[in-house]
This record gives sequence, structure tokens and C-alpha cells, in this order.
Amino acid sequence: MNVALIGFGKMGREIKELADERKITVSSIIDPVAKEANFKEISKESLKDVDVCIDFTTPDVVIDNIKRVASLGKDIVVGTTGWYNEIDKVRKIALDHNIGLIYASNFSLGVNIFYKIIKDASKLINKFEDYDVLAYEIHHKMKKDSPSGTAKSISDILVKNFSKKKKVVYTMLDRAICPDEFHFASVRGGFVPGTHTVIFDSFADSIELSHIARTRRGFAAGALIAAEWIRGKKGFYNFSDIFDEIIEGYS
Repeated sequence: MNVALIGFGKMGREIKELADERKITVSSIIDPVAKEANFKEISKESLKDVDVCIDFTTPDVVIDNIKRVASLGKDIVVGTTGWYNEIDKVRKIALDHNIGLIYASNFSLGVNIFYKIIKDASKLINKFEDYDVLAYEIHHKMKKDSPSGTAKSISDILVKNFSKKKKVVYTMLDRAICPDEFHFASVRGGFVPGTHTVIFDSFADSIELSHIARTRRGFAAGALIAAEWIRGKKGFYNFSDIFDEIIEGYS
């Protein structure tokens, strides 16, 4: 499999290192400023012989990147977050150009396992009236979006499976929270790769579920697995939706 990396920041470098270890060919590195890049923009030349593109750029350029990749008929893994308010537009781009596109708020295998744990826990604890739920996430000072895409995915799971909660509040609260709301706080600073914690709390006790990323290696591994899965497929996919299929390959 030949891969093009679109964006060569910290995640791009992590994917390149892991791809080299796994004998996956990174045939193109596309970045307008990175000195290691062999192309500055997406073009027919930069995507020659490429099977799958992997985008870890920024929300302000990712949709244009997807348009260019789609126009050249290449499948793409989108690890960039912060664009989901335009998800219908991106789905149409993928379907109109008959490519495969897979995206995720977080490609980490551990985080996707964490999603399943939260779903099961929510369904169980939902049976008991005594418990409330709250959550928080911590990320490094360079992260450009808040709340994180992962925080939004966790919130979606909780709203769907914890019936007392109908909506999430991400902003600072200067009032008492409503019974049908839960608070998901975001903290930015330092060099933390990413921590997400969900707390089910009652008067008697507290149950905490946490995922703590140590490095970006887990994100890189998931992105490469997604690239192998999407290669040659057509359609628009969320990584978490096909995660059960991926898990079966490990059993």
C-alpha cells in the first residue's frame, strides 16, 4: 500500500515512523512548510501511484484538501477534527466522486475501545436513579479545537444511552446545571497528549472511567489500520461505526 501524508506535523511524523516499521510505503509527504515534504500541495503528481491519503492538518484547510483528493479519485483517511458542522457537505463530496472516506474524532484503538466501555456502562448505570454523570478532558496547549472531537463523541454516546441527560454543556457554567444537562469541561495546557474522563457519581460512591494517552503512537496505529480498511472501498464511514468489523480481525 502506498500512502500520502497530507500534513507533516507531530501526527504526520508519528505515522511516517510507524509506517516505516510496518513496511508501509509513504510515497508522498505533502506540506507547504515542512522541510521533509516532497510536495507542497495536493496534485496529480503528488498523488501519483498513491492508494490512500491520510490527512492530519487543520480545520481551516481540511475540506479543501478532501475536495482535491476526491477530484483525483483517491481514498482518504481524515484524522483532522473541527469540521463536523459541515459533515453533510463532506459526505456529498465523497459520494459524488465515488471515493472511500473514513473519518474519526480519534483513531486511537484504545479510545475506540473506551467508547464501547462508556456505552455499556451508560446503559447499565442508567437503570439506577441515584447516579449523575459529568466529564472532562485535558489536552496540550497547542491543540486548536475545544472541546475535542473525542469529547463530542463521548457526549453523543452518553446522550444516547443515559436517558436522564438530553444535552451537553461545554462552556463555563455560572448557574446551577439543569437536571437534563451534563457538563463536559475542557482544559488546555502543557504537553498532555490527551486525557478523557467520565464520572458517574452518586451520594454513596463514584465510578470513574478514564482514557489517558501516553504518546501519539496509538493514534498513528489506528490511522494506518483505517487506511488499510478503506483502500479500494467506496462510501463515507466513521471509524467507530466499523470498529466491530476491525475487532473481528484481531480475534
